[in-house]
Amino acid sequence: MPSPEKKAHTPPESLDPRVEALVNELIGRVADKWTLLVLEALEDHGILRFTELARLVSGISQKMLTQTLRQMERDGLVHRTVHPVIPPKVEYRLTELGRSLGEAFCGVWQWAEANLDRVEKARTAFDGR
Repeated sequence: MPSPEKKAHTPPESLDPRVEALVNELIGRVADKWTLLVLEALEDHGILRFTELARLVSGISQKMLTQTLRQMERDGLVHRTVHPVIPPKVEYRLTELGRSLGEAFCGVWQWAEANLDRVEKARTAFDGR
């Protein structure tokens, strides 16, 4: 019988190849630091304008923020609202799908907090060799 660790990381043989492709694609995209940081900013602050997001996501260029938001909107993670005023007012908010993804990645933050000292100790030991 396989160990629980092995079983948890092995996809079932009957896995729909479309699901596997989506998981691989989303991991690649969401593991992108900009997507995670935009997700976090929207989770923490609710509805935000582009300039507010740019201010909250330190270091992101206007071009990268635009690309990240477009991809997140395409994936159904973000809803974009354009208000017909001059100058144009565009707001972004997480969709229910985006919030659920944020909840899934909350475990990563909790793991990092719980294991920070161990990771730093391992890195110091490695660098000292």
